Amino acid sequence: MFYLGKIFIHLTSPLGLCVLLVPVGLTLILRGRRRVGCGLVTLAFGWLLVWSLPAASVWLRAGLEQQTALRAPAQYPVADAIVVLGGVVEGARKNWRDAPHLLAGADRVWFGAQLYRAGRAPVLIFSGGNSDWSNADEAEADAMQKFANDLGVPASAVLMENRSRNTQENAQYTQQLMAEHHFKTILLVTSAVHMPRALAIFQGQGIAVTPAVTDFDAIPSRSAWLDWMPDAETLDRSSKAFKEYFGLWVYRFKESIR
Repeated sequence: MFYLGKIFIHLTSPLGLCVLLVPVGLTLILRGRRRVGCGLVTLAFGWLLVWSLPAASVWLRAGLEQQTALRAPAQYPVADAIVVLGGVVEGARKNWRDAPHLLAGADRVWFGAQLYRAGRAPVLIFSGGNSDWSNADEAEADAMQKFANDLGVPASAVLMENRSRNTQENAQYTQQLMAEHHFKTILLVTSAVHMPRALAIFQGQGIAVTPAVTDFDAIPSRSAWLDWMPDAETLDRSSKAFKEYFGLWVYRFKESIR
């Protein structure tokens, strides 16, 4: 199910949907159904174009990011632990790299370290493992710990959850770790676009969570004309937002039929 979910998410992204619809449309055209075929091809490329426009992508992501307000570290309540979710670094890989490779969401580790230095909790829990899709030999939690150590967080203040492959497993394995250490409350650190889904899943595990959001990027350009220029990086960000909307809908649907 894990791999099927990953494949489905990729195929329903703007680019994946385009790759699916264009061959279908071309096949229909070759079989004489030109109107329907041309409509599918036009829809596929139009859908791809819309979500590669920064104006459309910012609107899409803002619907997720603006659900949780940005706060300074000192404004958060004191909790038993700070949980930082993976998706932020790639670990070491033998004969390729011997240090973590920072990804776009590396703000999560940085903000977790800020919360720790602000005295919001005595312990950081890094949650993130590896899957067969990973390019690293090292679990992500281990790579995050190395980065946090460089940011001034001592290893003695860190607990590792290095088995999880997705947000659902983040919550499950973190809840087990919390029970072992008798933790009751956490500050949950993740990217703004990911927080609505992550918060719902962690609360679904019965965890007392305060969202500590970071990594806001749904910000309009200072040059308005750039918001209407197609961009490959923007398309990737739109795809990630669709993943979050779809994942949140699936989670809520599954909870509603339990």
